[in-house]
Amino acid sequence: MNRRKTVLDLRKMKADNERIVMVTAYDWTMARLVDQAGVDMVLVGDSLGMVVQGHDDTLPVTLDHMVYHTRCVSRGLENAHLVGDMPFMSWQRSTDQAMHAAGRLLQEGRAQSVKLEGGEAAAPTIRALVSAGIPVVGHVGLTPQSVHAMGGFRVQGRTEAQAEQVVRDAVAVEEAGAFCLVLEGLPTDVAAEITHRVSIPTVGIGAGPHCDGQVLVSTDLLGMNLSFKPKFVKRYETLEDTILQAVQRYSTEVREGVFPGKEHSFNRRPRKVAKLY
Repeated sequence: MNRRKTVLDLRKMKADNERIVMVTAYDWTMARLVDQAGVDMVLVGDSLGMVVQGHDDTLPVTLDHMVYHTRCVSRGLENAHLVGDMPFMSWQRSTDQAMHAAGRLLQEGRAQSVKLEGGEAAAPTIRALVSAGIPVVGHVGLTPQSVHAMGGFRVQGRTEAQAEQVVRDAVAVEEAGAFCLVLEGLPTDVAAEITHRVSIPTVGIGAGPHCDGQVLVSTDLLGMNLSFKPKFVKRYETLEDTILQAVQRYSTEVREGVFPGKEHSFNRRPRKVAKLY
């Protein structure tokens, strides 16, 4: 019988020097496919604000959005560990607010853990959630919910002072009880130092090859938006072209009367004639 990977499984992967594979998903269809492909973790990221909703950043995403999409994804998973993102302003006001948000993601969304952005400032909230039995994935470096404070989506930790702060943030997140840590938009050497210093798994995105695992947005790695190509993304397919060509062929066949054909159509069953003798 299949079972989803747990916090203990993921921590053991770091201890055994096994690389962790994480991708995002936002619906049942993608969740089912990436799970069958054998990924270790699935993140329902607030990146859905950009990928699904078409916004320029993640800030418009609400807790209700996250609960809904996490619940959809949970139905498609049998093996991968499911992480639900804590969206902007769903936890920053108070510990009670954070408990409520995280509780909804686990109870209604059926997530196994939650992710929240921030380092030293987020540590007290992480500590409170972990004390309540809620597994937490931390997130330091480029934190998209702070896009305005950072002046845009910029690589963090380039100066010595910035690098030291990111390392302090990572250590604070571990000490607060997080079981895993996303490192985003960091120089390779900074991410490598953090990965060496902390005992919990690190999962990088735009943070070089020395993390314990990697995460990419599923639509990015599948090439479903060819106009978006940050440096850290590798496209393993170009499905935008494939989808466009498929829909164009469908449109042509409908307009030319080729589809639907006999093989796609239904006929009435012949009426049974009653026997007279």
